Amino acid sequence: MRHRPFFRWVLTLGVVVFGCSAYLYASYPDTRQTDLTVISEQHDGRCTVRWNDPYHDGGRQREGAYHCDPDRDALLKAPGYDPDTAYGWDTAFMYTEGPHKGDLEPSDLDEENRFALSDELVLLGVALIAIGLIGGNTRAAMRLSGAHPKTVARARKLYEAADQVVRDQAQACEAVRTAWNALRREQIEAELSAVPVAHLFKEAAPDGTAAQHAETAGARTARDVLEAGVLGLEQMGLGHRSAERLHAAARHRAQNIEADLTVRIDPTRSGPHTAALLTALHVLQQAGTEAHRTARTGAELATALEEALTEAEPASSYLNMLRGGRDQRETARAAVTELRTLMATADRDGLPARFAQASVDLLRAPDDRNDALSARVDFESSTGQYYRLLAQVVDGRTPLQVTGDLPEGPCVVPARKKARSRAV
Repeated sequence: MRHRPFFRWVLTLGVVVFGCSAYLYASYPDTRQTDLTVISEQHDGRCTVRWNDPYHDGGRQREGAYHCDPDRDALLKAPGYDPDTAYGWDTAFMYTEGPHKGDLEPSDLDEENRFALSDELVLLGVALIAIGLIGGNTRAAMRLSGAHPKTVARARKLYEAADQVVRDQAQACEAVRTAWNALRREQIEAELSAVPVAHLFKEAAPDGTAAQHAETAGARTARDVLEAGVLGLEQMGLGHRSAERLHAAARHRAQNIEADLTVRIDPTRSGPHTAALLTALHVLQQAGTEAHRTARTGAELATALEEALTEAEPASSYLNMLRGGRDQRETARAAVTELRTLMATADRDGLPARFAQASVDLLRAPDDRNDALSARVDFESSTGQYYRLLAQVVDGRTPLQVTGDLPEGPCVVPARKKARSRAV
């Protein structure tokens, strides 16, 4: 259920009402108090008055009807105020701006009545703003009780360390597989180069003339036939049907060679692929079982952390916690508790330091000749271990003539979902 910002709307309404009050107050024309000379006056307050208008013709005396205060003191009325002229005295408010500038404000619009609506709106707006602020802050405080950005940030850092050691191990294993496939391909091509094209013709199409055309054009071995392809063989003078049969025979021979190939690593005849394979195996061998065990632990921990981090996403910031619904906040609080348990266990077992050390051991940068020489010497002293390690890395799919039971491989890690980014 999504969060409904009730108090936010109350606060917004209060601000709008307050703004309306301010607008009404500002929209009233400005006035100032001025003295009136009461020329004549009735008992009910109707009177004729004279006042000074400074806004027209440089200032002049004006006369007009007005409603005087009938309850004012008798000393202010005629003739008590001025016995010589029999005039009285009163006060009024005069407009100082707008189209009625210089006119008297009607006496029934006293100061209290003029701003009554504005005052009422101010009180209503202030009340709404107070309700919105107090209620919203109280509700926000309750919603923010489950936000733990630092805890989630620490869990992300631990996740990155665990995921990094898994990726480092995968990179080290992939280096072995790449070098191993290159070495196997090299030996397969060497054996294909030892198969004369005449042997293929005997299997595919016993045509001596076609075989001579192919050999003369440069296709002397099974490897040459595979590289030329059917189209290349046709350009060498073979018919389409003979070219297809010859190419199929070469491909069949290559499949048989690959299936029956027994690859042996000969460090005394070290080529670039052999050196690369020994170097990559040397890294895994030197890392040892502890690094591989740590990588497995990292994979398991990364999986658990990833699931908990996904559920704890609202708790990663106060803003996300405010936006989340009730179910999301409850799930996030439970996930934060799980993260704390996982981190406490990891700290107890010293996993952050183990992850860092394993990454260093699995990503040792090769030192060209020195590292290749060290790998060759180590291979000669621990040949069986290297072959076992190689069989484990390539998942035992290549015949290596290895005897004995194989321990759990270093590159077999639990499958994990793709790690989330700072989006986590």
